[in-house]
Amino acid sequence: MSAMEQPEQIRAMRESFARGENSVSPLALRWQALHETAQEIAAMAALAREPFTKELAGFPARVADCGENRAYFVERGLNDIDAMLQPGLTALRLIASRGSDTTAPALALWREFYFARAGLLAMCPASGAVTLAAAD
Repeated sequence: MSAMEQPEQIRAMRESFARGENSVSPLALRWQALHETAQEIAAMAALAREPFTKELAGFPARVADCGENRAYFVERGLNDIDAMLQPGLTALRLIASRGSDTTAPALALWREFYFARAGLLAMCPASGAVTLAAAD
């Protein structure tokens, strides 16, 4: 690539960003960060790494389609999960730094995350998914 080509590519990237192409929503970034935190907790619980499946990765896009009311509660739910995980992860890191076993407390925290996340996923299910309550 020559030096002359680079400004054209930068200009194209800026225009693409301005149009919103290839941009990631703030919800998607939070969702991914939440799962990275959960993976750290899972490792402390001696659990296998959970794959970030298509259903999980596509959740932020489904939130945009599931209605304003549900999107509001998903946002609140993410805040609640994050408020639960952050102090728990800090405590787990402290336990680990002292050389103690983190398996049991990490497993308890990971289960809390798992079931809280399941509640959020049920609010905006993937197409074809079975839900108990479909009212909005």
